[in-house]
Amino acid sequence: MCIRCRRVRVSTVLVIGIGNGGYAMSTVKRGFTLIELLVVMSIIGLLLAIAVPRYFKTVQRSKETVLRHDLSIVRESIDKYYADLGQYPDVLAALVNKHYIRSIPMDPFTKTASSWIMVASEDPDHPGVVDLHSGSPELASDGSPFVSW
Repeated sequence: MCIRCRRVRVSTVLVIGIGNGGYAMSTVKRGFTLIELLVVMSIIGLLLAIAVPRYFKTVQRSKETVLRHDLSIVRESIDKYYADLGQYPDVLAALVNKHYIRSIPMDPFTKTASSWIMVASEDPDHPGVVDLHSGSPELASDGSPFVSW
């Protein structure tokens, strides 16, 4: 007991009001309760349920955009090859060899450069590759097959 202030000091027990002579000691709370953790986890789960489907739709759309761009570049290169040389290339590697494109692009859905479907010319005077399609069996977001692009 402290003589000067007449209070009983208790180091580990919470004492609240022992008459006028007592004093309250506060305890320090550490950590979170189970309910707080459950509320936070449910909020995170709700946000993920909203964000994840949008993410996958964005990835699908970006792959479709890359495919459209690659098809456009290769088709334009085939046209330039024909305009310059008067014949269509026999294989896509001829476009690379003559420097119309740097390399054969990779199909973003099959992840290979060898899955392209090449359309041959029906004209017997000008044989070779006239067009190019994706080799992916999947459907685009608009429902059309990639093979028809």
